[in-house]
Amino acid sequence: MAQAAPADQQEPLPLDPRTAPVPRYGQASLSDLLPAIATAQGLKGPETALSLQPADRACVFLVDGMGWEALRAHPEEAPFLTSLLPSSLNGTGTALTAGFPSTTATSLASVGTGLPPGRHGLPGYTALDPDTGRLMNQLRWQPWTDPFAWQPYPTVFQLAHAAGIEASQVSAPHFENTPLTRVALSGGTFHGVLSAEDRMDVAAAQLAAADRALVYTYYAELDGHGHRYGMDSDAWRGQLMYVDRLAQRLAEQLPPRSALYITADHGMVDVPSTPEARFDVDEDWELNAGVAQLGGEGRMRHLYAVPGAARDVHYVWQEVLAGHAWVATRDEAIELGWFGPQVDDRVRARIGDVVAAMSGDAAVVATEREPKESALIGMHGSATPAEQFVPLLEVRT
Repeated sequence: MAQAAPADQQEPLPLDPRTAPVPRYGQASLSDLLPAIATAQGLKGPETALSLQPADRACVFLVDGMGWEALRAHPEEAPFLTSLLPSSLNGTGTALTAGFPSTTATSLASVGTGLPPGRHGLPGYTALDPDTGRLMNQLRWQPWTDPFAWQPYPTVFQLAHAAGIEASQVSAPHFENTPLTRVALSGGTFHGVLSAEDRMDVAAAQLAAADRALVYTYYAELDGHGHRYGMDSDAWRGQLMYVDRLAQRLAEQLPPRSALYITADHGMVDVPSTPEARFDVDEDWELNAGVAQLGGEGRMRHLYAVPGAARDVHYVWQEVLAGHAWVATRDEAIELGWFGPQVDDRVRARIGDVVAAMSGDAAVVATEREPKESALIGMHGSATPAEQFVPLLEVRT
């Protein structure tokens, strides 16, 4: 009788997509944050089980790329933010899940609309536009499509403004008229402020200017440094130190009856620069076979199959990425709730025929089609805790 091979020599088995972590939609996800704030301000918006204490003035400070796990691992770089964590004496912070995929365009739409990705319809960094058959970059909005046909729901800022709450966004000037801002974060007034320190000051002033206010402000560069240099770099740590000072600057200027909520759109994973960790679709004929369009990003892929090839693509990606990814068909991913408890009809075809969400620290790159993205060190998009969990830290006056 033949003996079984040692465990370290056995081929890994495909990961069961039913074991993939599912965001806590309706309970504690990014799409629940603004509805909970609005409810606490007396406004009826999208329903959520997330409960927050009332505050006449509320501000959301969103730091791009500041994951819960990474923040907890760097208390020396972020003493103020660390003081708001539940492990500290006075901290009451908790973690939210970003939503799937854990990427900026999807998460900002979830924040602003109060809806999961299956409803607002921005299901990834790049996704298929079924009307044109082309991939659309939903961060840069290229190629152009009508923003309000793509995402038709009102934002919570718009609902708040209509209800008499002074809503405003304080961000870099170049974000003011982008399609993503228009469909995800518009409503009330936009204040374009170049300096991050000045942004904190303007956000505080907007809170103080009204009896009831809802203010949003944003900082992007922590994410950019993570992408370029990795989270194990001095550059990333320096950015986290700067974010900590920004958050404290804003907190110290809060007017009475205010609540400041500090959060993020996703975390991040450093992907090793080794062939074992980077599966290159442009160099692997098996992964490339039957795939008409490659969407998403390195940590989460939408695969749009050649007609009739979806079943084969699903099988091959399961086998090649065994032990490295949860690979599901579109119907499985929807049924499992990856994109939320409901997926609108207009959104279904934007989701890949096959969806691959990476586990561990591997990525699926495309060095010819996506040379810049493929060279990144820090990546995100998948369902792992490092990417999914983001902080919800609170300061009240």
